Amino acid sequence: MNKLFSLKGKVAIVTGAARGNGKAITQGFLDSGAIVYTVDLNTRLPLDKKETVLKGDITTEKFIQHLTKRIIQERAKIDILVNNAGITIPGPSETYNLGDWTKTLEINLTAPFRLSQSVARHMIKQKTGGSIINITSMGAELGFPGNPAYVSAKGGLKMLTRAFAADWAKYNIRVNNICPGYIHTTMTEKSFKDPVLYQERLKRAMIPRWGESADLIGAAIFLASDASAYITGIDLPVDGGWLAKGL
Repeated sequence: MNKLFSLKGKVAIVTGAARGNGKAITQGFLDSGAIVYTVDLNTRLPLDKKETVLKGDITTEKFIQHLTKRIIQERAKIDILVNNAGITIPGPSETYNLGDWTKTLEINLTAPFRLSQSVARHMIKQKTGGSIINITSMGAELGFPGNPAYVSAKGGLKMLTRAFAADWAKYNIRVNNICPGYIHTTMTEKSFKDPVLYQERLKRAMIPRWGESADLIGAAIFLASDASAYITGIDLPVDGGWLAKGL
């Protein structure tokens, strides 16, 4: 079992890894033996000697090419990519700002497209396959109000995953989604601290608590490792049962 879920010697990229979900996934990968390159607009100290912390903007083609070229030069391969970086800019649909729309789609959808494309090219050359994991949202599944750009971007990312999975399976590149529920992070801090909103979100889940970033670690390791070798194109909810709940 340890071998099945091991990431020993695997080279991974995790975006949006300065804090929250990205940081937790990074820690899980490191604990499982991976060599991890983390990317964020903000920086922090490495979690251990197997992590390389990079500051950069994943919406620019120049940085994406610099990132992948550096990893190939240093490690000769890329095995795992986690597209975790994302933003949310809420606002009413009838007056939603075009600039906020463009920025949200650029970071949440276009950047994963471009980075996945760049990484996949190297995975194809390696002929050893790889795993790409996109972090979507319940907003990819349900019509949440007051945030049209975020819902659209995450819905697009969900389907981009399936498109890539269909195109790249022949190269043994697996592409899957993790769909988090309400996880207590900086992005959800306002709702978490609001007693009414906190309870509204809590009662929608089967498991009676908000999620923590650490709850995503197991799912990420599963999809990155050989334990999921015959799985591609799926959505894996980590939502406390929110999407499955009826009455």
